Parts: sequence; structure tokens; C-alpha cells
Amino acid sequence: MEMVIFIIYVALGYWAVNKTIYANKVVIYSDGIALWGKKVGLAMIIGFILIPIAIVKTILDRHK
Repeated sequence: MEMVIFIIYVALGYWAVNKTIYANKVVIYSDGIALWGKKVGLAMIIGFILIPIAIVKTILDRHK
């Protein structure tokens, strides 16, 4: 059960990283795995901060 919760947390964190840190940016990497790894690392480390911010940002963007 803990593994399922961890996978959901990382998936939501990855979405939040894309929605907050990498929003409206063009990122050029020669190695796609390095970019993916960086995003997953950020999702695991600061996902608990970014997930609520991304949810609020998504809600506010829909009401414009």
C-alpha cells in the first residue's frame, strides 16, 4: 500500500513541477533522461510544497 501511495505522490509531484517550475518555459536538454530525472527528483523532494500550489494555480487558471 505504501508503494502505491508513493507512486501517486511522485506522479502528482511530477505534474506539479511541470505546472509550476517549468510552466511557460522552453527547456533544451541533449539528454531527455537527465531532464526527466531532474523533474522526478524535484517531485520527490519538494512535491509536498508544489502539489497544493499547482492545484490552486489550475483552479485559478480555469476561472479566467
